[in-house]
Amino acid sequence: MTYFFETYGCEMNIAESASVEQIFISRGWTKASDVQLADLVIINTCSVRATAETRIFGRLGFYDGLKRVRAKEPGAKTRTMEAAAEYVEKNGAIPLTLIVMGCMAERLLKSLKKDFPQIDYVVGTYAKNKFGDIITEVENGLAPQNVEEEPVYTFAETSYEEGAFSTFVPIMHGCNNFCTYCIVPYVRGREVSRPVSEILHEVDVLSSRGVKEITLLGQNVNSYSGKLEKNEQSVEVINFPSLLRIISEHLDKTSSSIKWIRFESSNPKDFSDELIAVVASDRHICKSLHVAVQHGSTRILKKMNRKYSREEYLTLVEKIYRNIPDVALSTDIMLGFPSETDEDFNDVLSLMKEVQYEMAFMYYYNPREGTPAASMPEQVDIEVKKERLQKVIDTQLSIQAEKMQKRVGSTVTVLADIISRDNRNELLGKTEHNHRVAFEGKPGLIGSFVKVHIDSLSGNTFRGTLVN
Repeated sequence: MTYFFETYGCEMNIAESASVEQIFISRGWTKASDVQLADLVIINTCSVRATAETRIFGRLGFYDGLKRVRAKEPGAKTRTMEAAAEYVEKNGAIPLTLIVMGCMAERLLKSLKKDFPQIDYVVGTYAKNKFGDIITEVENGLAPQNVEEEPVYTFAETSYEEGAFSTFVPIMHGCNNFCTYCIVPYVRGREVSRPVSEILHEVDVLSSRGVKEITLLGQNVNSYSGKLEKNEQSVEVINFPSLLRIISEHLDKTSSSIKWIRFESSNPKDFSDELIAVVASDRHICKSLHVAVQHGSTRILKKMNRKYSREEYLTLVEKIYRNIPDVALSTDIMLGFPSETDEDFNDVLSLMKEVQYEMAFMYYYNPREGTPAASMPEQVDIEVKKERLQKVIDTQLSIQAEKMQKRVGSTVTVLADIISRDNRNELLGKTEHNHRVAFEGKPGLIGSFVKVHIDSLSGNTFRGTLVN
């Protein structure tokens, strides 16, 4: 039987889709080449912004039509679904099972299936361990049953994607911060840290499959507080810097194929001096840090409940640059939060110019039902949001180009991962600073770390020459 994933949202969703896919693979299922030909489709949803959910609602309309074609219902519209129509014409009616999982599934757990009867299963955040039972029901042609959630979150054994050289390793789940604009604590729950032994086991599994780079994931990754069993009578609670040390030492002890460690997303309030020291001194940890500021105005940061001021954030950045001079910083920036004034907005622009980010994810505030910010007075007009966002984008592009241009002429280590689509004689890879590099090389280098001289910059991609 065949499956197909549609994954929306953050890296955690990507990791969770990969972990569920491993269950299908272990049961002998294969990935469909075309969604219209799949026996089962999983939509992994996002609820961070209303636009993400609106897109899912549109996809549910598409799947309602596709299920009708697959069932050979009289009058089913086949336009844009020719592959499915041809498939059932040859093979007869073949039902399609539709599963919705992820944050939107959790948020609308009780109403989604009722409002969209084309959905067969709604799998919330705490029910992903039920996929084995769901697969059994589908394989045996049984009617879909309601999926009951467990009281605690369960981490999957691995989030490996077949053939990948870079992969995600979830180390914690949930968030305790309750930023006033964010729905994550409501759909992901409170923070739960994964035991150290489970993390190291997954690292070993990934190493056995030739993975070269891992990214440790959590909604607030640097607040990790996991258990390390010393012996049967002794358990030690490990913080995030200690976890990084343990993983790095484990890579050396096991002669692991994994050479690079990344992590995200980190909250500035939990970015300790100890963490900076570990990143600065450890050869496995990439000198590329995502430190989400969200805004440049202390007044707005307080309304967001971010628990740090502009000044405290800038002090943190100064420490990072002082201890890790070659670091590449990236961030998240939100414009148009309720009551944001021109002065507040100018604080964002000035902070960006002072910090000099090499990359930024920029967006305007989108009210989320159920969060405090959604009911705050002085909501900013959408046109003002768009205008401010464009100014922020223009500012960042200018800073980014200047920062990246300074790296031209250097020689860097690159993890070669794919053949270029534009030139089959070229490979594409990424640096520890998370920049993409194109260079001439043989396909046999894919999956290897190579030295590349950076010759020029084209857009956001470096062009370089392989160093023998």
